[in-house]
Amino acid sequence: MNDSLASRLVLALDLPTLDQARAMALAVREAVGMLKVGLELFVEAGPRAVALGEEAGRPVFLDLKLHDIPETVDRAVARASALGARMLTVHASGGPAMVRRAVERAAAEGAGLEIVAVTVLTSLDARDLGAIGVGGDLVSQVERLARMAWAEGVRAFVCSPREAATLRAALGPDATLITPGVRPAGGSSDDQKRTMTAGEAIHSGASWVVVGRPIRDAADPLAAARAIASEVASAWGARSGG
Repeated sequence: MNDSLASRLVLALDLPTLDQARAMALAVREAVGMLKVGLELFVEAGPRAVALGEEAGRPVFLDLKLHDIPETVDRAVARASALGARMLTVHASGGPAMVRRAVERAAAEGAGLEIVAVTVLTSLDARDLGAIGVGGDLVSQVERLARMAWAEGVRAFVCSPREAATLRAALGPDATLITPGVRPAGGSSDDQKRTMTAGEAIHSGASWVVVGRPIRDAADPLAAARAIASEVASAWGARSGG
């Protein structure tokens, strides 16, 4: 993929039908570098949703957040690889064996699929973690899961923008950090609890920012995508000294 600054923006195709997703992807593709297909669209359209990437000329980030026994995840990774997805998410909390099998299977398939480990969902906070029996502070849990996944061969991670600086310091420049929970300044955080603006996320160490509702629900989605892409470009240039 080219290293254009606009390519740091991932469009979340959180739409209920394939036709709506296609229309959105084609409408804003000039401002984004990757399309994210999540559970809603994949349950509705399956492999046809991944094929939107080819139609729009953008790689697909298949965000299924796999979390199952290692054998099941292994087989699912093989199928995702055959579909032509560029990235596929698994929950790091699935454990070392599951994560390792996912990485190994992606490599064995040889189709260029990269496994992305999800640390702690951006909809959760410390109280939520305590409710499911996870002690300690949230940032420590994010780092603990990321380090475990790194040891099993993962080099790309999903975290909130608020943990990006911690993971960048912990994992170094070779880690790819993908941050959802990005919202325009002054905008609603919706059901996200750990948010930043796109520029703040990049300054904090993000490699990619994922944006859905602020583009999808805008009166002019392309204008919204262009504005966020411009913000990302400015922040990337400042971060890299360009």
